[in-house]
Amino acid sequence: MGGNVAQKILKKQLGDMSFATGGGTINWFPGHMAAATRAINSRLKLADLVIEVRDSRIPLSSANQDLQPRLSTKRRVIALNKKDLANPNIMHKWVDYFGSCKQDCLPINAHSRSSVQKLLELVELKLKEKIANEPTLLVMVIGVPNVGKSALINCIHQIASSRFPEQEKKKKQAKVGPLPGVTQDIAGFKIAQRPSIYVLDTPGVLVPTISDIETGLKLALTGSVKDSVVGEERIAQYLLAVLNTRQTPLHWRNVHNDILKGLQNENDDKRDYNLKDLLPKRRVLPVASNVHYVEGIAREVQSALYSTLSEFRGDLEDENELEILIEEQFVALQKALKISNKANEARVMVAKKFLTLFRAGKLGPFILDDVPIVTSNS
Repeated sequence: MGGNVAQKILKKQLGDMSFATGGGTINWFPGHMAAATRAINSRLKLADLVIEVRDSRIPLSSANQDLQPRLSTKRRVIALNKKDLANPNIMHKWVDYFGSCKQDCLPINAHSRSSVQKLLELVELKLKEKIANEPTLLVMVIGVPNVGKSALINCIHQIASSRFPEQEKKKKQAKVGPLPGVTQDIAGFKIAQRPSIYVLDTPGVLVPTISDIETGLKLALTGSVKDSVVGEERIAQYLLAVLNTRQTPLHWRNVHNDILKGLQNENDDKRDYNLKDLLPKRRVLPVASNVHYVEGIAREVQSALYSTLSEFRGDLEDENELEILIEEQFVALQKALKISNKANEARVMVAKKFLTLFRAGKLGPFILDDVPIVTSNS
């Protein structure tokens, strides 16, 4: 849906840049990831179950494609993390989609203990079949960078510590004890007794080659690829292309009207002042109002994007016209974000602030991947 136009624009900007190791100017795959991938592959053999953490906003794009053939042969639970940032109206369609692929999937928020507790219950349920004849079971947590694996591991650790307080005394992590072929350097948290279930952490790894430019950009937009790799401006242009082709800003009409109404009221109030109001007031530094400040900025941004898109008379499916609109929006965003024209690198500052609002969910919940259409063979 509009993705093709967005892709064309970016192909034009990026050139046909190679997204492979060391290729072009985009290197997705730092050296340390190669070693991590080898370590993960060797440990996968030992895992009885894998929790694959993905980002709810990109349920397919955040999968490590190189590991999929191996993972599909294992007991696996896909944990779609950051569900609070994903569009709840579409989330259930993804759960249905994974269900139709005979794949367990659970949307979670790794910062919520009750959410992680549900995930662990599902893990224990999936291991029931194996529990009868295994004294010790290993659960591995894997995922690309920045999908929230650390937050999930920390939460699992807290739950494990409350279940097994003695783990705390024995240093932060409990070593996984004598198993054939398991080296002592694999450390994990015990989450269940009889049988013993241990959860292992792994470093976040991307695939060496991201064949599809749009997948790379979605990973950059959600923060799995460092901004400096692609450049904030490009990522912000991609986000604008996606929002415009989906016509998302048109849903922000009420926000825009409220802001206009607010300005009108302000002007009406201004006519009525007395001399006392003109005396300088002592400034009190805001604390609670920081939140209101960010919300206010987000609303200004939504309003700016609404007015630029609603006044646009061109064809959104035409890449050149879409580019013109995006240029106009950069100017409108600069105003909304109150970034001075004189500011050095003003465009980069606009892009950075805009991306920060999106990533924090301040522009609303989104899912950037489209649910695949499942054709049934029955």
